[in-house]
Amino acid sequence: MIERLAWALLALVHFTPALALFAPSLLTRLYGMNAGDPLFLLMHHRAALFFAIVVACIWCAFDPAPRRLGVVFAAISMLSFLALYFANGSPPALKQIAIADLIGLPALAYVAWKAFT
Repeated sequence: MIERLAWALLALVHFTPALALFAPSLLTRLYGMNAGDPLFLLMHHRAALFFAIVVACIWCAFDPAPRRLGVVFAAISMLSFLALYFANGSPPALKQIAIADLIGLPALAYVAWKAFT
């Protein structure tokens, strides 16, 4: 039960940016990007990758077989962002994203421990 909740939390961490795949206007609200911006397409694609992580986390909540790979996907997503965020001076505009990832780290550590022991 705790493991499923941890996977659900990891899915939730990635859920809002994943929604931008289906509602591109969220890119404007979340990141201040307009549809005419050349990076808008890249960010829209990024939303598809977040959606893949959401699907993987939900799958892992119910099926133990892919959990190691799910840990790797979630860890790459969260840890790479946090490393880049702190390495670039912790930009205030991205603070909420960093907080969400930090909140998810205990869940990530727990599912990693369960998947690899």
